[in-house]
Amino acid sequence: MSSGIGPDEFDLEALRSGDRAEFARLVDAHYEMIYRLAIKMVIDAQDAEDILQETFIKAFRHLQGFDGRSSLSTWLYRIATNEALMFLRRRKPEQYSIDEPLETDEGEIVPVQVVDWCCLPEEELMSAEARLHLDRSVANLPPSLRVVFILRDIQRLSTREVSQVLSLSESAVKTRLSRARLRLREELTGYYGDKLQEDRRGYGT
Repeated sequence: MSSGIGPDEFDLEALRSGDRAEFARLVDAHYEMIYRLAIKMVIDAQDAEDILQETFIKAFRHLQGFDGRSSLSTWLYRIATNEALMFLRRRKPEQYSIDEPLETDEGEIVPVQVVDWCCLPEEELMSAEARLHLDRSVANLPPSLRVVFILRDIQRLSTREVSQVLSLSESAVKTRLSRARLRLREELTGYYGDKLQEDRRGYGT
């Protein structure tokens, strides 16, 4: 699946000069991807709408300074990500840390137990209930891990693109993504473990 980050077919000179028609084209092309990022980061639809609006307001104000070294999509993702992270900082400052340590003294955190999901039927993995549990688990990730997981595994950006959006090294992106996936696997172990037990009981009756 394409990430949407690539050559941008917009008139940069028109955008920089404040051309509202060209800016409307930019908004139309990118508002869905920005909203998806925002809703996954902050959960609440109204808060996501606010982040979406603020992202494009700031983009319009600062287009004159856009130097073109990254794509417009990357630039918009960067603005939206900053807006979402600032929102989370204001909402729960005591829980926020974009620079949280990536490892403990003992090294990478590993789940206590991991369910083998290969045996679950595909319809169970894709069910609305399962998706809801996944969304809740993503929402429980620390912001520094959540944003990497959303950009890489949900928005389908490449590791390089995520590193550009977040101004992180590619190795840091990989480390955070690995840690996010491990935490999600641990969070969902109980849910899928229960489902496996239900399936086994059903087959036994």
